[in-house]
Amino acid sequence: MTISKEEKQKIIGKFQADKNDTGSSNVQVAILTERIRTLTEHFKMHKKDNHSRRGLLAMVSKRRKLLSYIKKKNYQNYLDLIKALELRK
Repeated sequence: MTISKEEKQKIIGKFQADKNDTGSSNVQVAILTERIRTLTEHFKMHKKDNHSRRGLLAMVSKRRKLLSYIKKKNYQNYLDLIKALELRK
């Protein structure tokens, strides 16, 4: 249900603004998106895992708030991020 260090470093490398950037909004959204996708796959097998589902809902809420912040600050960056993560069509 969690992502490995290697996967996390790969995501950070793809979405970071500079080489020291590990916690910008773009990176946080990308990491949350990957965690949400792994949990979604988990729920296909374990339909009654309600405790993890609560964590999933918290992650989705946090990602939505971060995306709203990015949208207010830099709309073009928001569009690029949505496209790169394949969140909306």
